[in-house]
Amino acid sequence: MSETRILQKASLDPLLAKLAAAGNRVLAPVRSGERVEFEEVTTAAQVAADYVQTTRPAKTAVFPRYEQMLRFKIGGKDVAVEEVPAEAKPTVLFGLHPCDAASFATLKAVFTWDSGDAYFEPKLANTTVIGLSCTQGDDYCFCTSVGGGPGDTRGSDILLTPLDATKFLAEVLTEKGQALVKLAPELFAPANGPSEPGAQATGQKSAALAKIAPRFAADKLSSKLPALFPRGEVWLEQSLRCIGCGACAYVCPTCSCFDIQDERSRYAGVRLRCWDSCGFGLFTLHASGHNPRAKQSERWRQRVMHKFSYQPERLGVLGCVGCGRCSRACPVDMNLAQHVQSLAEIPV
Repeated sequence: MSETRILQKASLDPLLAKLAAAGNRVLAPVRSGERVEFEEVTTAAQVAADYVQTTRPAKTAVFPRYEQMLRFKIGGKDVAVEEVPAEAKPTVLFGLHPCDAASFATLKAVFTWDSGDAYFEPKLANTTVIGLSCTQGDDYCFCTSVGGGPGDTRGSDILLTPLDATKFLAEVLTEKGQALVKLAPELFAPANGPSEPGAQATGQKSAALAKIAPRFAADKLSSKLPALFPRGEVWLEQSLRCIGCGACAYVCPTCSCFDIQDERSRYAGVRLRCWDSCGFGLFTLHASGHNPRAKQSERWRQRVMHKFSYQPERLGVLGCVGCGRCSRACPVDMNLAQHVQSLAEIPV
């Protein structure tokens, strides 16, 4: 399935035009002041190619911040209910980094582990990912500690790596990727090396990638965490600065908690599915008034255990891709990588 090609940077505009002509909306990182966010684009000039990380994750394409599930109208004693089907536009996610691309495997494991999710699955099925390898990182990046890397191909249907100022190495990885190439085959040239197809270009890829040193071994951490669970002093010390604002969850590409709420006027309303966070004090509050995680230290422990212990054990995937967004967004400088690294170093 996988093949290696060359895509000229001058070919990006024709490629985007072909994608749009085929009925796709194209979402890509767009710079606005100091922020970079995924927005709909039509030209390559709109795409931010030199960013380290977007503020919000690419998961909004398949798991929006909020979406309608049903609408209702009230007329006397009668209530008319209309279900709202999933809006699953054919979408190409262009230029997202490998950590974001890898997050879709975690989301898929969560939303399909028992029965399929009627809102998530159609969106994922209609989404194609053209990833962009990282040629730069910062102190918050720790993808190599959780099984990823600046040139990781997981989650991408096509992965682009800038080889120089004029061209990309294009790794075509899936059937969805092949289908995109067939829309514009003249734009994707074969990559020919001296000894075998793609050999030279693949070597150039390694040289172009950012260097992100591992900080801890995720598998060893996962096996250690159950023994650390009852050590309340560890979690208390780590959580002292946490104010429970939920910023980390709202920028995380793998967080999947949601709430269902009704918003209504006197005679009509909508039912919404919207993002939530296990860091909120109300998240586990029972109707009785009891809260099984009443302390912030317990909620911080839940966040770490969920991502690095519970999900690997139950679903076979980590709940973290090492993008560093949570630490960048935290108003009190809670650095997940540093906290998790310190947990990995505690003797048990």
